[in-house]
Amino acid sequence: MFVFRNSWRDENGETVYSQKWTIGFADHRGAPRRLPGFTSKRESESLGRTLENLVAARVSGQPLSVELERWIAGLPDAIRTKLGAWGLLDPARVAAGKTIAEHMADWKAFLTSRGNTGKHVETSASHVRRIADSCKFTNWTDVSAARVVDYLNKIRARGTSARTANSHLQSIKSFARWMCKDGRAAANPLAHLQGQNVRTDRRRIRRPLAVDEIKWLLATTERQPECQGLAGMERVLLYRLGVETGLRAHELATLTRESLRLDTDPPTITVAAGYSKHRREDTLPIREDTAADVRLAIAALLPGVPLFRFYKAPRYAEMLRADLAAARDAWLEDAKTPAGREKRDKTDFLKYVDTAGRYADFHGLRHTCGTLLAAANVHPRVAQSLLRHSTIDLTMSLYTHPYAEQQTDAIASLPDFGAKKKARKTRAQGTT
Repeated sequence: MFVFRNSWRDENGETVYSQKWTIGFADHRGAPRRLPGFTSKRESESLGRTLENLVAARVSGQPLSVELERWIAGLPDAIRTKLGAWGLLDPARVAAGKTIAEHMADWKAFLTSRGNTGKHVETSASHVRRIADSCKFTNWTDVSAARVVDYLNKIRARGTSARTANSHLQSIKSFARWMCKDGRAAANPLAHLQGQNVRTDRRRIRRPLAVDEIKWLLATTERQPECQGLAGMERVLLYRLGVETGLRAHELATLTRESLRLDTDPPTITVAAGYSKHRREDTLPIREDTAADVRLAIAALLPGVPLFRFYKAPRYAEMLRADLAAARDAWLEDAKTPAGREKRDKTDFLKYVDTAGRYADFHGLRHTCGTLLAAANVHPRVAQSLLRHSTIDLTMSLYTHPYAEQQTDAIASLPDFGAKKKARKTRAQGTT
């Protein structure tokens, strides 16, 4: 190792020396390297000796000493990056000097390159940013599982649902996994963290619509005026596809001509991987009569234009709630007598929120699909594949609801345990 100052001659022929000293040394492969030092020769020589210690550790393969680790952590980004380029520092130590914000910019680019939607990328990034800001994570070395858990507990105490808290946790765990896979971090301090059980904290319990409710909803909506950019007939098709395919609202909103294969046997709808919840392309069959209606709807549709053209960000719950209210009003008016109307008015038929506090919101159409499949005795594994659930338990316990008439029929199918008692009573009365 040696230190020197670069020199050159000025316009007067005088020798001019650079203010900073340069450190010359050989790296772990024996290649000559030059690194800018300081204006002080003594400080530059001290840096050179530390570099020699780093090279020796790299050659021997021994773990770095505590002093070297601290020295690396305090290096300016430019020097750390250069040492990483020479192979003297591994990528994780080079990345340690970058801020969380800098890593996140690269992570967002990675998510986009994998086909994720802009909305998903921004939502995930906002979750990580919110946690980092609250926990004061500036660099990766600041990331702590205990502080993340403390943040999640705090937002839960303020009324945030378990599902939302889990979404935040999922985002930062995804970021941490990427840090490790990209070689920017040696270990994932968040790998062991698990989400909370959302079933014990369900803020909105959905209910399925009965078959008669669906028929009234579709028949009434067909005659309703435009809502959020969709005519009544367009909303009828939207609701039908929601009930018959179980597609989520944002998945239905992405459908275009290219998503539809209406002349195949059977006709199908495809959700691109970037818009599917599980980030994979999903192709589902649709009914022939539904395909015929979809074919009419796309007759004049240009390529790439959404099948359902909302005039702004759709508010699905608000739209369905209005159409349910209109359908209920029509159903009440259809009563033959005032007494009949009064009787109907006491029921939950077509109510957005029933007396048990269950919601018939847009996601409830997906629950309706699962319930109708179960009522039709479709095999649970088939229903699971159609709803694209990761587990059969999710399909059967959360998205399948027994209709009241099914429960009545089930009870009626039980044996008549009072038959012998009736027979004894008949014989005691002397009748045959």
